[in-house]
Amino acid sequence: MKASLERTVFTVVRDGDAWAVELAGAYFGHAADKEVARASAHKSAREVVDRGGAAEVRVQGEVAFR
Repeated sequence: MKASLERTVFTVVRDGDAWAVELAGAYFGHAADKEVARASAHKSAREVVDRGGAAEVRVQGEVAFR
């Protein structure tokens, strides 16, 4: 049986007049443009994956179908 990794979830959210990345209640990667905040989230997620973990990036208000 394969062990599952706990996934680190980065969420791109509105924070006042800007966009930010939320992780476990902490906010970072603030930017005026949503795509810049999303890029920051993807960079952080890639670092988690490169260390052998699992990560997911979500964008508040967007729905993806799997």
